[in-house]
Amino acid sequence: MNARRRSDDRTATIMQTALDLALEVGYAKLSMEAIAARAGVGKDTIYRRWPSKAQLFLDAVLSSRTTGLEHRDTGDIVADLREVMTRAVDLLARPPWGPLYQDLIGEAQHTPEVAAALNQRFIQPQTANTLARLKTAKEQGQLAPDFDLDLAFEILSGPLYFRLLITQQPITHAYIDRLLQALFAGMAPAPHPR
Repeated sequence: MNARRRSDDRTATIMQTALDLALEVGYAKLSMEAIAARAGVGKDTIYRRWPSKAQLFLDAVLSSRTTGLEHRDTGDIVADLREVMTRAVDLLARPPWGPLYQDLIGEAQHTPEVAAALNQRFIQPQTANTLARLKTAKEQGQLAPDFDLDLAFEILSGPLYFRLLITQQPITHAYIDRLLQALFAGMAPAPHPR
């Protein structure tokens, strides 16, 4: 039991060291040698756990996320989406998670195994959770019967990633409100004729 706890502690120390160094020097300058030296472990200890810097960084970033991004069902789809979207942008707007996530997205563009793991471990679960909440809202009559769930998700997430990764404009709560209003103005169920 003590050996397992020491191994878990060492793993946590290595991941935290990778995050700290990435914030200090940037992901591009991050090295396994520097991580090993700062964490007080040998490079072999790191390579037994992770085959590459990219895989270590992926695990470290995804394990550092502490804010839950699951959707509640209050009966108001717009309010429920807004709650999760504002939590997500608040998380991305500040260190350490925002800059680290941007670096992780950048690495995913060049490393197929990181892209696949990021998609499987973070993007797909978030997408599935949002789509499930949209589906429930559609079944409850809060959305038009022909509401395209997949397209709605892409419309909701695309502008956020565009601002985060391309223009680097701030993603404010007011921007989220404008985005939700624009989407749901066109996707709400038609009023019943009297």
